Amino acid sequence: MPVKLKNLIFLGFWLLPYSLCFGKDLFITREGSIEFFSTTPIEDIKAVNNQVSCVLNKTTGDFAFQVPIKGFAFKNALMQEHFNENYLESDLYPKSVFKGKIKDWKDLEISDKELDITVEGELTIHGVKRNIIESAKIWNTEDKITGECKFDIAVADYNIKIPRIVRENIAKIIEVSVRVSLKKK
Repeated sequence: MPVKLKNLIFLGFWLLPYSLCFGKDLFITREGSIEFFSTTPIEDIKAVNNQVSCVLNKTTGDFAFQVPIKGFAFKNALMQEHFNENYLESDLYPKSVFKGKIKDWKDLEISDKELDITVEGELTIHGVKRNIIESAKIWNTEDKITGECKFDIAVADYNIKIPRIVRENIAKIIEVSVRVSLKKK
């Protein structure tokens, strides 16, 4: 089965429970982006993933993200290989998931101006689930709802082991930036 067809079928099965729970006022994307950046005196590391899936229930403010770990692209192929094999172990933990909600959703008026919001939920990375609360922004653009969030994660919080030999090359805190533009389903 071609990889794209396999991914679409997988995404359909993943989104099905959300569409049944959330009703018909859904906004989705399969092309969101997540970027992470870390800096140390020795080396900066940056990766981008444009295969982020997200679904938002506009009625309730509930939403979910799914990120394929192997979708992160690095400028250096060796970095990408080490990231997948040694750090995130993407064969064992192929995706990261966030399930949460936008706080005080019922009181918000989304317009074409950026609106500061708070998102809260459960983030799973490397098989470890942690509750998080972060600030974000949301606004309308034409027929889309756009959102972005920037936050930090500590690699130790998600049981990501950094080998001693490269420990000084990799930051303990990673800056994560998320951006999605969601269209009505």
